[in-house]
Amino acid sequence: MSHRIAVVGGGPAGLTFARVLHRHGHPVTVLERDPAPDARPPGGTLDLHEEMGQLALGKAGLLARFRALSRPEGQAMRILDPDGTVLRDWQARPGDLANPEIDRGQLRDLLLGPLDVQWGRGVTEVVPGARDGALVRFADGRQETFDLVVGADGAWSRVRPALSSVTPHYTGVTQVETSLDDVDTRHPGLARLIGDGSVAVYGVNRSLVAQRNSGGHVKVYAKFRAPLDWHTDPERRMGLNRQAGLDTGLDLADVEAVRSALLALFDGWAAPVLDLLRHGTAFVHRPLHVLPVSHTWAHVPGVTLLGDAAHLMPPLGVGANLAMLDGAELAESVAAAAGPGDLDEAVRAFEDRMCARAGRWATMTTAGLERLVSPDPAEAVALFDEVQPS
Repeated sequence: MSHRIAVVGGGPAGLTFARVLHRHGHPVTVLERDPAPDARPPGGTLDLHEEMGQLALGKAGLLARFRALSRPEGQAMRILDPDGTVLRDWQARPGDLANPEIDRGQLRDLLLGPLDVQWGRGVTEVVPGARDGALVRFADGRQETFDLVVGADGAWSRVRPALSSVTPHYTGVTQVETSLDDVDTRHPGLARLIGDGSVAVYGVNRSLVAQRNSGGHVKVYAKFRAPLDWHTDPERRMGLNRQAGLDTGLDLADVEAVRSALLALFDGWAAPVLDLLRHGTAFVHRPLHVLPVSHTWAHVPGVTLLGDAAHLMPPLGVGANLAMLDGAELAESVAAAAGPGDLDEAVRAFEDRMCARAGRWATMTTAGLERLVSPDPAEAVALFDEVQPS
């Protein structure tokens, strides 16, 4: 029996699920609200772990192609003190494929392959318990039913409310992202500072991280503790705004105003480190939200969740890996289910395994964020000492 399956969301979780199902000869409908694959920037780079993201790609038959695209040298990591002193300098070992990097766009294209994605299909609601399965309602007013609807639509999932009333909450840590292009030619000094992988600098309740992508592109992330409305409240004269010299609200669309505010916030740090902000081309505000570490739900036939829709956690290199492993394992379970009852039991068993695993990782990454953006910068260095191979 061929089940009618839809996955909502064309990110790593949804595409891995669809690609593994496709490999098993099972049809699947991918519903993505973006009008085209290149409708918006794909994001930065991901390190795919052998036991998670790479395992999922192996289940999809894509591991060899991933390794041809990936950058093992991107595993290099350098940590500096705010004054520019090198505290740690880890280089990738020859043949080390534990966590090679790949650009998100490259990973997306690898997973898309032969999949038939319905672009521009924004989902507004999923209603379980329909006579013929779960009902999907679209932004254009149309609706369609499926035997199983998989929500892989990220932090602000439109599928999650069918299973859970929980919504993401703010961690107290904000991230502002900027980029450098053609860094080896235009900014050779910064290219040397960053090296083949990443450079991170940790101060009191704030950090700067720069990470190489392919093609000489670099993503820079400024993280700091602040109220969620730190940039909008003109009456806020204390804390972050005072440190950044702000007497009024900050317009995040004003590139030079954001640059000035961040340079003031990191005032006193080494000049080469601050150049990561001075040469940034644009700034994107990304406050960090999470779901509760113990997030779960009572099983509902016909609907389930993957990735950030199920277990949004701090971005410490685990989320996309877990999302892809979720997708691959659910796909294998669905492919092995013969009848409607088998499908439901397969999904129920998968949810139990996924939620238990995600809870363990959410606990670790939540504790990790506390150490990486900490009143004591030594906590961040100690955390990396614990996870780096000896």
